[in-house]
Amino acid sequence: MITDVRVPLEHQQPYSTAYEQMLEKVRYEGAYPTRERAEEAVRLVLSGLGRQLTGDERVDMARCLPREAARVLTAQIPDPQPLTGWAFVKDLAARSGASLATTRWDTGSVFAAVTAHTDSDLITRILHQLPAGYALLFGRAELTPAA
Repeated sequence: MITDVRVPLEHQQPYSTAYEQMLEKVRYEGAYPTRERAEEAVRLVLSGLGRQLTGDERVDMARCLPREAARVLTAQIPDPQPLTGWAFVKDLAARSGASLATTRWDTGSVFAAVTAHTDSDLITRILHQLPAGYALLFGRAELTPAA
């Protein structure tokens, strides 16, 4: 499972309403039993996405997300060689210790919430920036140009 250093309860800042709504959307989409499990998925997937996105798309994505989610995304240094969609899922599974199926589920659940916070044009720009395989993770058809 994902581990991180937790701030003692008496020192935690309350989440913004937008982030709470995002967590509830992820919890609903992923059928997670608790908000904490949904938040684990959000942190895992947005950290991974932060390692893949660069340039204006990264900045624009961070602007669209609730500040707590944007911090997770932007705290990561982009990898010099972006991963394909399938390699992205495998990398997240290795980092979390979860199965590929669970990680694929987490990714789809989080990306569904991300698309609710961003406009379609930004998602299209992001999909053009990333290697093949991310469209399905974002709930879109993976179209290839005709030969």
